[in-house]
Amino acid sequence: MKISEIKERKIIHRPTPDFDEYGKRIYHAYEYYLAYNPGFKGNETQRLFAKWIDMAVFTLIFHFIFNKVLIVSILLSIPCVIMFGTITEFYWGTTLGKKIFRMKVIDDEGNYPKLLKSLQRNLLCLANFYPVFSEYTVKTVAMGRRTGTRMNFSMHLNNEICKTYIVKESKIDEIRSLLDIEQHQNKERLIE
Repeated sequence: MKISEIKERKIIHRPTPDFDEYGKRIYHAYEYYLAYNPGFKGNETQRLFAKWIDMAVFTLIFHFIFNKVLIVSILLSIPCVIMFGTITEFYWGTTLGKKIFRMKVIDDEGNYPKLLKSLQRNLLCLANFYPVFSEYTVKTVAMGRRTGTRMNFSMHLNNEICKTYIVKESKIDEIRSLLDIEQHQNKERLIE
């Protein structure tokens, strides 16, 4: 069983134009089976900060220990972060920056990614820094309606390609139990 195959049951109550004898609105219940999302809200920002923390560590090492110019230290830190991230995600499912935010990387089976998959997703992280611009509107009493442009970073491309997920450490047990439940249900279906 894979995480991408897990379905989550959702029941949505939609209002109707009718009311019951007590004057309460009547709702219809609709049942959907949606793909399970192991991620969490705000993970792109936390992942970006985690990557910056990883880069800052290597930048400081090159700058203060090896006495390199700051821009050279930053450039040298990029391949080090890729290799360090590959190795630590393979063994522990996390990097120093991700550990601070209590995040782990898991593959579609719920395990830490294999070495080549981890290398692939860390190389693809360079493409994640492509900024996405969007327009937003803020309505305030004093200033009225104001619009502006917001810059976001799309930090999910490498996970989509490699079929990996960034999850909170506290959610790993839930994901693995869902995988076990789904696997058990599939075995029962095969027996019938």
